[in-house]
Amino acid sequence: MTIAEFSSESLTNAQWEIAHAIAQTLVKENTDVNELGKAVAYLRASVQQPNATSRFFTYLKTLVSSGRQIGHSGRTTDYYRSIEKACSDYLKGVNDAHTMLQILGWVSRLMRYYRDAGVPIGEIAPPSTPVFESARQAEIAKIAQAQDFQVGQIIEAKVTKINGNKVTYEILGTIKLTEKEPKKATSLQEGQTVQVKIVSLKDDGSIKSVKFID
Repeated sequence: MTIAEFSSESLTNAQWEIAHAIAQTLVKENTDVNELGKAVAYLRASVQQPNATSRFFTYLKTLVSSGRQIGHSGRTTDYYRSIEKACSDYLKGVNDAHTMLQILGWVSRLMRYYRDAGVPIGEIAPPSTPVFESARQAEIAKIAQAQDFQVGQIIEAKVTKINGNKVTYEILGTIKLTEKEPKKATSLQEGQTVQVKIVSLKDDGSIKSVKFID
């Protein structure tokens, strides 16, 4: 099995790179994957609770401070410390608990892959500050890839809000864009379905701006 075969539609490229980096870090430090599994189980159980991500980081710190009491070996505290540091370094920008749970689920799989297959890890790049995508951003990215939007393309949109000369359009039930329509805002109504033209696209192919057309 190759690393490419681990790629999943459930992760964006940025999230996949983070999972890859955390797994490399933990395997290089000989961290027990079963101890990571305990942390993942905690997050899974609390994923629906308010502030689930901050609760998770607090839980990791508790594991480190209580490692001697709850551990099964002299290295348990070291395992917890490695897990806490890797998660803090690489996941500090993740605000969505479900996204974090997906990433850590793949970390567990990758750790076993690296360990069991004996894959050379090499040097690991120091943690950066990646831009994490929320679940909504990830969904928009998938839509962009599926639709292959083009500048000048005319598509259907729903007017969801009008504030002065600013109109908020909803496209494909997911993408929301607020545009200035000084000449058209007064003639539009909230809830109305209209035609808009794509004016520009973002680097990932998603829509950056649109304009109403008669």
